[in-house]
Amino acid sequence: MTRIGLLSDTHGYWDDRYLKYFEPCDEIWHAGDIGSQDIIDRLKAFRPFRAVYGNIDGQDIRLQYPETNRFTLDGADVLMKHIGGYPGKYDRSVRPALLAHPPRLFISGHSHILKVKYDPTLQLLHINPGAAGKYGFHTQRTLVRFSIHEGQFSDLEVIELGA
Repeated sequence: MTRIGLLSDTHGYWDDRYLKYFEPCDEIWHAGDIGSQDIIDRLKAFRPFRAVYGNIDGQDIRLQYPETNRFTLDGADVLMKHIGGYPGKYDRSVRPALLAHPPRLFISGHSHILKVKYDPTLQLLHINPGAAGKYGFHTQRTLVRFSIHEGQFSDLEVIELGA
C-alpha cells in the first residue's frame, strides 16, 4: 500500500502544516502552480516528490517537471496535468489522451475547487485537491490524502487548512 499526499496551487505559499499532514505519506504529489523552488525543495527533502508545472510556473520549474505526468504506482495508472478539467468537462489539451487510453486516476489542479468525482464512462477516478496556497478566490485551503493498493484507491481524506 502506498499513501499519497496531494496538493495543488500553492502559488509559492508555504505552510508548515503541509509536512504535518503529509507525515504518514509515502509520496507527495503537486498538481501544478507550485510557484517557487522553495516549495519544491522542502517537499522533496521530506518525501519522494512528483509534480507537473502549472500556468503560473516559470521556466525554472518547467525545466524540472513536465506539463503532463503519466506513471504507474502500486498497480494504478495515473495521469496528472495542471489544467485538466473534470469528468464531463475535460480540457481539450488532455481529452484525447484520456479518451484513447484512460488512466485509473486522473489528477488536475488549476480551478482551486476541491473535487473528487468518479467518471463511469472512462472508469477513472478524478481528484482535484483544491488550492493549498493563499492566492486565488477560494475560501478554504485544502490538501488530500489517499491510499493506493494493487490499483485500488481508499482512505481518501480532505484536510482543511483554513482561509
